[in-house]
Amino acid sequence: MNLSKFGEKFTRKAGITQLMDDLGEAMAKDEMLMLGGGNPAHIPAVQDRFRKRMMDILAEPKGFESMIGNYDSSRGNAAFIEALADMLRETFGWAIGPENIALTNGSQNAFFCLFNLFAGEMPDGSKKKVLFPLTPEYIGYVDSGLSDEFFMAQRPSIELLDDGLFKYHVDFDALEIGDDIGAICVSRPTNPTGNVLTDEEMEHLDMLAREKGIPFIIDNAYGTPFPDIIYTEAKPLWNENTVVCMSLSKFGLPNLRTGIVIARKEIASAIADINGVMHLAPGGMGARMAIDLIRNGEIMQMSREIVRPFYQRKAFQTLDWFREELGSSSSSGKEAVPYRIHKPEGALFLWLWFQDLPCTAGELYDRLKVRNTLIIPGHHFFPGLDEYWQHKHECIRVTYAQDDDVVHEGVKIIADEVRKIYREA
Repeated sequence: MNLSKFGEKFTRKAGITQLMDDLGEAMAKDEMLMLGGGNPAHIPAVQDRFRKRMMDILAEPKGFESMIGNYDSSRGNAAFIEALADMLRETFGWAIGPENIALTNGSQNAFFCLFNLFAGEMPDGSKKKVLFPLTPEYIGYVDSGLSDEFFMAQRPSIELLDDGLFKYHVDFDALEIGDDIGAICVSRPTNPTGNVLTDEEMEHLDMLAREKGIPFIIDNAYGTPFPDIIYTEAKPLWNENTVVCMSLSKFGLPNLRTGIVIARKEIASAIADINGVMHLAPGGMGARMAIDLIRNGEIMQMSREIVRPFYQRKAFQTLDWFREELGSSSSSGKEAVPYRIHKPEGALFLWLWFQDLPCTAGELYDRLKVRNTLIIPGHHFFPGLDEYWQHKHECIRVTYAQDDDVVHEGVKIIADEVRKIYREA
């Protein structure tokens, strides 16, 4: 068939579509160890709370009928937006109201809209790009621009830490923000690495964005105040020049696709306008399911007391398993391989760096898939960094959101396969 440039671009095999295709295929195989995807865990206490909320809606006169039968506005559910504005204003002192918030059909949809608002071909014929001041970054950003050469990225500096850990930092000495940059974007915590940019890094980036007169976009899908999957100190940031994007997915509602954009009113209004053209209105079920938790602040309490501890325990348990299986523990008796793990500071993932890996991470991915273990090779997570960098091909992302026995078995298989690769070289 004859496709437009749009059609050609969005039907190419992209990293995110490979991820979702592999997830779908793997879900059909009971024996597949799912250490690749970003699906949040099924946390019983959270699911029980949403089950109760659903029962409450069903008991309301016309509650079910209105939830499935009425459109919201193109901005999203008005009552949810008002409650969220009140909560953020009272919690953080942010000077926002409902006019500063728009809902979307998930974060992926929000970033597609935001990136193409500020980058691509401009009315004067010039072209702008989105800058990622630190990579690796989220795989879902990679193909979200309407034109090619849409992103620019900066290599990080790497701090080597004790106990086989390391941490990425923004390399401000090398960072250049030219006139062709239309927006700066970071995720915090970062998917895939679990990195949390420091408060100083965030403030510095915010200052640079304001000096250039471009928005600073913050992907807060894993951050505070919900789902608060963050294991270190991190001060939330918002002002008239920042765009904070949140989600209900990682709190436990991924299939209801509820993204949240918090920005100055002109940007929030623009997102609502795009919603109207693309979807008429964002789906409202997620907002209806969560509104009471927003109104009474329970969503923050559950995030602090249930969601964060759940993932934090799993993060450090999985870290211990990798150390044991990869041979860094003196008591493991295992042949050690050269590896480091990014310091776990949040999100749902560990990011493993196999130094001088004799094959590519993509080849490791294929070998592990044969063994019914699904991970994500690291080279997908460098949007805008087109230069060759061996480090891109030495890293993998592993989720620890699955059940402990699945994760533990997957860790054993990963370690065994990696050890074979080094031995064969």
